[in-house]
Amino acid sequence: MIGRPLGLLGGVGVVLRRETGAYFDSSIAYVYASVFLLLAHGIFMNAFFLNSVLEMREYFRALPFLLALFIPAITMRSWAEERSHGTFEIVMTLPLRSFEVVVGKYVASLLFFFAVLLGSFPIVIMLLFLGKPDLGLIFSSYLGAVLLGALFLAVGLFVSGLTREQIVAFVLSAFACAILVLSGQEKVVEILDGLAPQWQAGTWIAGSVSVLPHYERFTTGLVNLADVFYFGILSAFFLVMNEITLKLAKY
Repeated sequence: MIGRPLGLLGGVGVVLRRETGAYFDSSIAYVYASVFLLLAHGIFMNAFFLNSVLEMREYFRALPFLLALFIPAITMRSWAEERSHGTFEIVMTLPLRSFEVVVGKYVASLLFFFAVLLGSFPIVIMLLFLGKPDLGLIFSSYLGAVLLGALFLAVGLFVSGLTREQIVAFVLSAFACAILVLSGQEKVVEILDGLAPQWQAGTWIAGSVSVLPHYERFTTGLVNLADVFYFGILSAFFLVMNEITLKLAKY
């Protein structure tokens, strides 16, 4: 019973080291990260100077829309590049289980995402220097951002596993993430409800499918286990689907 967990961790570690090196050695990844940080920090600073309030509300409010574009940009290469370079078959024939490869790639993408998210910590330090911001609210907002990013990464990996073209993977992933975000927008909900008032489809989709209501509760300081389970279950679903599609492609 001890050998299997160690074997699993060892297999994940092999893929993790390979993929982490690919992320942090890629100049294009740093370009994506720089653009993301400039946009996110620019939105925050604009709101900060206009409102003069010691909070990060505007930063976290813009995050779902920025991540819907940024996350697909960093996951599009994960499997599509393996296919286009002809290394997919080599990876899948290694003495590793397919789920170990999927988890290794996923954890590597999470580490890169965490590193980029750490780039916003100077904002927190600035707020602490200027006064006494609500650290509990900032913590819960960061937790929501981590869970949101983890879900988008799982979606991106799944989509990347369906194609050999990185641009196609980016467009499809961005579209999927945008649907998850925009379906919770108030105006979109009103339009969908207006099309079929008796069904209230927009309200149902926003409450059951969209990431926005679940994420926004974290940004108001409310940490709900139901919202944590929502992100966890959906992330696990897309990772399992990623493994299933890779097994089918293998054979």
